[in-house]
Amino acid sequence: MRLFLIRHGETVDNVAGLYAGSRDSPLTTHGVLQARRLAAHLAARVTVKHLFSSDLQRAVRTAQAVCDSQKRSRKTDLAVVQVPQLREKDFGSGEGVKFASGEHEGAETPEAMRLRIDRFLDEHLIPVLAVGGSSVCIVAHGIILGVLFKALSARIQTAIAPGAKSEFSDPSALARLWWSNTGYLEGVLSALPNQPEGRLPLKLSIENINSMDHIKGLKKTRGGIGSAKFDEKQKTMDSFFKPTSRKRKHDDK
Repeated sequence: MRLFLIRHGETVDNVAGLYAGSRDSPLTTHGVLQARRLAAHLAARVTVKHLFSSDLQRAVRTAQAVCDSQKRSRKTDLAVVQVPQLREKDFGSGEGVKFASGEHEGAETPEAMRLRIDRFLDEHLIPVLAVGGSSVCIVAHGIILGVLFKALSARIQTAIAPGAKSEFSDPSALARLWWSNTGYLEGVLSALPNQPEGRLPLKLSIENINSMDHIKGLKKTRGGIGSAKFDEKQKTMDSFFKPTSRKRKHDDK
């Protein structure tokens, strides 16, 4: 079983440098392209059986791209399960404010985030892991993914696999994990019997940390278009390079 912890694509608030936890910031055009690249990359490698997402649109749209690609390539009946517990940290009075140091009134505490993540583990993820035998993707946000990884590590033994790839200079520093837009952590779950009480009989061997291979060479559209909110009606460059159908090719001969 493989487990993927994935951050959403680039958003309008990411580009503007704004705190956006509970704010439902949309993906940019570039963010949509990132999500599509991620989706195609995953579909070429694995069949995803379970797909969980934060219910904020930036995560849902990224997860839906993965879902759609799986359906096309793997012929699955996969669906996106939206879970409010996977939302990003609420920054309180900092929501929508430019990045700056200092405390934000009403901001969510680490303890509150851990409580809701423990709920997600108990109600959604652990039951799936207990069955085993399938790949699981979780699409969420940078801070809450770090909370999720720590909470999961408290229940499952985690270790970096030999030859693991990382975007960090020090891949052993799991306590300081962070995620780029559509970056993902990938691990393989295997049985590990005779664990102490409170820990699952599983081991997570981490093979990729903040993997970004899927968007190498992807450049943002000039003129500010790539940084703008994605418009469903606008065409992106990849739409001009879709393969021509066989019937059309035959007719053109």
